[in-house]
Amino acid sequence: GALLVSERIDREELCGALSPCSLSFEIVVENPLELYSGTVEIQDINDNDPVFPSSQARLEISESVAAGARFPLESAQDPDVGINSLQTYQLSANPNFALDVQTRVDGSKYAELVLEKELDREEQRELNLILTALDGGSPPRSAHVQIHIDVVDANDNAPVFNQSTYKASVRENTPSGTLVARISAYDLDDGPNGDIVYSFSSHTPAKVRELFALDSATGELRVKGQLDYEEAKLYEIYLQAKDKGAVPGVAHCKVLVEVVDVNDNAPEVTVTSVYSPVPEDAAPGTVVALLSVTDSDSHDNGQDSYDVYVLENNMPGIPILNVSATDPDLGRNAHLSYTLLQGDPTVGHLFSINRENGTLYLLTSLDYEDRVEFSMMVQVQDGGFPPLATNVSVSVFVTDLNDNAPTVLYPHPNSTATYSDVVAPGTPAGHMVTKVVAVDADAGYNAWISYTLLQATDPSLFSVGLHNGDIFTARQLREDDAPQHTLVILLKDHGEPVLSTTATVSISVAEMVKEVLTDLADVAPANDPRKHVTFYLILAVILVSAAFFITMLSLGIFKCYKWRQSKELFNSSRSTTYRTPGPFHHIDAVRGGFTPPNFYHQVYLTTDSRQSDLLCKKPFTSSPLGSRQSTIRNGEPGLYHQIVGTASRLPAPAE
Repeated sequence: GALLVSERIDREELCGALSPCSLSFEIVVENPLELYSGTVEIQDINDNDPVFPSSQARLEISESVAAGARFPLESAQDPDVGINSLQTYQLSANPNFALDVQTRVDGSKYAELVLEKELDREEQRELNLILTALDGGSPPRSAHVQIHIDVVDANDNAPVFNQSTYKASVRENTPSGTLVARISAYDLDDGPNGDIVYSFSSHTPAKVRELFALDSATGELRVKGQLDYEEAKLYEIYLQAKDKGAVPGVAHCKVLVEVVDVNDNAPEVTVTSVYSPVPEDAAPGTVVALLSVTDSDSHDNGQDSYDVYVLENNMPGIPILNVSATDPDLGRNAHLSYTLLQGDPTVGHLFSINRENGTLYLLTSLDYEDRVEFSMMVQVQDGGFPPLATNVSVSVFVTDLNDNAPTVLYPHPNSTATYSDVVAPGTPAGHMVTKVVAVDADAGYNAWISYTLLQATDPSLFSVGLHNGDIFTARQLREDDAPQHTLVILLKDHGEPVLSTTATVSISVAEMVKEVLTDLADVAPANDPRKHVTFYLILAVILVSAAFFITMLSLGIFKCYKWRQSKELFNSSRSTTYRTPGPFHHIDAVRGGFTPPNFYHQVYLTTDSRQSDLLCKKPFTSSPLGSRQSTIRNGEPGLYHQIVGTASRLPAPAE
């Protein structure tokens, strides 16, 4: 009567979501015949994972959505029942969304996203969240789905220029189409909300629109018409940038365009009064005409300037220019005075101007090689109150005279040594041997040097380049050619008058440089004051070394002698108990370097002084330790040696 399981039971397949799940059966019993009914309840186990409809969910949420908005999510399914069914959801950590788990009437769970913090596409364009479904089994089973949230842009940002004011300068003769400035703005929004269109502001004058063009896509501001500095020196252009949103955002900027003057206007001369005819006996300085000169250009382009050319080596004190000006006022208001402005301190020492008539004088002689140009400013001022003044620039150019002869740099003309260039025998024609190098301090044709062979040991052997000073062989060297050649080169400039100088070049024909050096040694100057310097230096070193050696040897001998003398004294005192007084023996420790010279005493010892007590009798000089007088025990007063020594090295006296 045992009831057995004949095959594996799957509760979800038999009953699905129905709970409880039970199977009914009947049993027939024979003898006696009986019929029984039975029911088997299939209990659930946690053998199924929750399952989402898809592995990824995608949401689009506008950044303009307010906090608190709710977004339902697809639910997971779990075929298990009871505690093993789906119980809850979990959301990955994030700053914007929270998860709200709700329960349906049938007890199933579903989840909603709740916006806690407003989204900003400009900060984060998309978010990726993980939603986890968990059942109640032990251990719980789970499922995951990735939620991808696209933040939809809203036109919440206006365009912004990278600078509020742009500055540019353009010449007044700039052709049409020239780029003046490039403005740039950015918008953090996307799509049409971030597309920018550039344009002139509504209050931009029509004249500016005629002279300048603006590219609506790139923001390039270009010249469109003909600019004129004399008409307008500065243009203030207002521009704007708009996006393409439903309610477009707008930004504004300003471009300052400075027009640079060019010298496109000639000076205008106006004759205000003419006196004609002029009598033939008119005195110098008689006014013939009154002229006024104006120029519409600015700064240097509009100033009536003077250029004066003066030859160098001029006579000091000569007038070189008369600066004239007129004033239409009368009386004192028309009285003019001329002043040389002191910009360059050198100008004040070289030039002077007459205050009354404007005559400019050159005070000293100029040198083209020193300075070729002088610039100064002359101020003309009237006598009115307040005084009115104007300035005019004066440039003085020094023109060159041929006052400098060519100067030879190589070979050096003042060198005491003889330099010789070497060329080997058999050298073919056209071989460059050496070069004469020279300069001329003048300028232009005055400094153009030509080279000519003036004198040579063999005129047929060498040639010189006319304009470069290159010396080369004119033919092949032969064995019978002289071993030494002296060339005299004439150097001339092309000035008026022509100035010249000469250069002497020595050339040796030799196989090896050693032969040339031998020849040069033969012709070297005999009386060279520096040739014995080395000998004297060596001799001085030897003498100093010898003197030092002799001094040290003498000192060693003296020390040895003193040591032997003291040793003999010691031996003699031990051999005889009493000895006839002899000459005094002095042991001078002061001069031996052991103590200061003012610190010694005279003491008296017996012949066997090692057995006697020692007392100080009296000092020769004052001593910081003082002195005592006493006698020597166990000794005869008539027999003694005198020993001079330092008190610090003697044993302590007995009482």
